[in-house]
Amino acid sequence: MNDVNKIVKNIKEMPSKKLSSYLKDVVYDNNVCIEYLDIDGTSKLYNDASTGCLLGRDNDSINKYKEELITSGEEVKATKISNSDYDGSGFLYGVKVDNGYVFVFTMLVNVNKNSSLIKNQLIYITIIVIILAVIISLYLASTITKPIMDITEKSKELAKGNYNVKFEKHGIEEIDELSDTLNYLESEVSKTDEYRRDLMANVSHDLKTPLTMIKAYAEMVRDITYKDKKKREENLNVIIAETDRLNVLVNDILVLSKLQANSDTLEIETFDLCTEIKDILTRYDYLKEEGYNIECDIPKKALVRADKTKLEQVIYNLINNAINYTGEDKKVTIKVTENKKDYLVEIIDTGKGIETEKLKHIWDRYYKNEKNHQRNVIGTGLGLSIVKNILEYHDFKYGVNSEINKGTTFYFNITKVNEPKMKKK
Repeated sequence: MNDVNKIVKNIKEMPSKKLSSYLKDVVYDNNVCIEYLDIDGTSKLYNDASTGCLLGRDNDSINKYKEELITSGEEVKATKISNSDYDGSGFLYGVKVDNGYVFVFTMLVNVNKNSSLIKNQLIYITIIVIILAVIISLYLASTITKPIMDITEKSKELAKGNYNVKFEKHGIEEIDELSDTLNYLESEVSKTDEYRRDLMANVSHDLKTPLTMIKAYAEMVRDITYKDKKKREENLNVIIAETDRLNVLVNDILVLSKLQANSDTLEIETFDLCTEIKDILTRYDYLKEEGYNIECDIPKKALVRADKTKLEQVIYNLINNAINYTGEDKKVTIKVTENKKDYLVEIIDTGKGIETEKLKHIWDRYYKNEKNHQRNVIGTGLGLSIVKNILEYHDFKYGVNSEINKGTTFYFNITKVNEPKMKKK
């Protein structure tokens, strides 16, 4: 009705010259039919084939309406007309123009029928959507939910300590990425657990051996050598040495625990690295009697800034490691090279070397190069973990180079402190 009202308004305001062209265009765009009746009584129809059009037919109601409009002299007149052919009704407008009259007819659509049609269609669409939703839900359950449930169950097995589970891929990028991450986690946790068992076995061995010797020599002193001063002192020296070994083991474990928990602090100071190395080497004088040869290639003086006590642990542990794994010549070399901004410290042995694939693991917690543990000459097997944590705590660069059957070199760089230059007089 609003569209037809706009058409009637435009017809009324339209100049006579443009009226015919406008009527041709408007009838098809709005599905109406129009009759133009000029003052001479000539009739012209526009779109009289549209649905239910009554114009141009011999219809008493239409003819009567036309006569009423012409005789009334009104500008615009409208009336509702029944259309028995379509079991409905239409609306007829009459508009007075300059050269005659324009009659506009349109069928009134039955809204109830359209509403019923839409309602039936909506029911069918709703049923189809429900069916599609069920199908999609089942698909998602099989492609997403099932893999997630599978990952959840295997994760529970992993949490219980079953490291043989494998997380499979399912063709979904996010789930495949999660599976890869969990497989990597399983691999790392498995390694850690293996290292932990090795550590427990190694530490137990290191504890059991000195404890056994302490007990045996203590019983020997009590029962046999308590009257022989010389033998008693020898036995007591063995007990003291084994006690020292136990003390070193416990201290190493405590130091490593503090470093890994970041509960220790650095006491940074300036000191002479070369003097420190010489002091440490005095502890190994007794090894000369066993054929060990510890060589030094260091400058006269090397001022550095670091935590002196902790750096002493680093050097001590690296020397111990070199002594434990050096070759038959029992040679160990400590070398300090001066660079522009730092000193390069190298501890070199002539042992069997370390395989390339094992180099990246030697710094890991619990890792031991040889799984069949043998009692070390010196140390507890925790030295490299302590070295790693102390050097990282200082933010010093460190690493290891090794060649099979030629030896291994452990190294680290320490910041140099330049001495102030003396002013010339």
